[in-house]
Amino acid sequence: MRRLLAALIAACPFALLPPAHAHGGAHDGGKHLPPNLDPVQKAFGRTGDPRNVTRTVRISGSDTMRFSPAELTARQGETIRFVVRNDGKVMHELVLGTLEELQQHAEWMRRFPNMEHEEPYMVHLAPGQSGEVIWQFTEPGEFHFGCLVPGHFEAGMKGRIRVVANPG
Repeated sequence: MRRLLAALIAACPFALLPPAHAHGGAHDGGKHLPPNLDPVQKAFGRTGDPRNVTRTVRISGSDTMRFSPAELTARQGETIRFVVRNDGKVMHELVLGTLEELQQHAEWMRRFPNMEHEEPYMVHLAPGQSGEVIWQFTEPGEFHFGCLVPGHFEAGMKGRIRVVANPG
């Protein structure tokens, strides 16, 4: 049993996250995360403080498997409130990350479509619902977002965020 548990933990980094929403259908309509989730630090930034939001970016996702807009630019240190709307008739989500992380996560979602997890850099949306992600981009570079509902990312439901370094 311990070997099985160790193998699952090593194989799936999401296995230890508290259950929140199933990609396969369960959702909270895109509301904010429960306050008991700890702030997250990633290569592409960290959980944003709502009091430090510098701008709001509206993104819509649709059943054409596209986000609009699909290209964004941010400044290093900027805290953005992403207001995401599902304009489609099926479940969609927006997950921020590096391209490699999103590709790996998409693969796990194909293998385990009912996997449940929640992080402050993702929002799950039922048809017609809106939600938000507040994120601070702490490092310059090219980062991405995507819908990781099985098949959506592969169909082109993804976007790019270019974070430019602060001068000096």
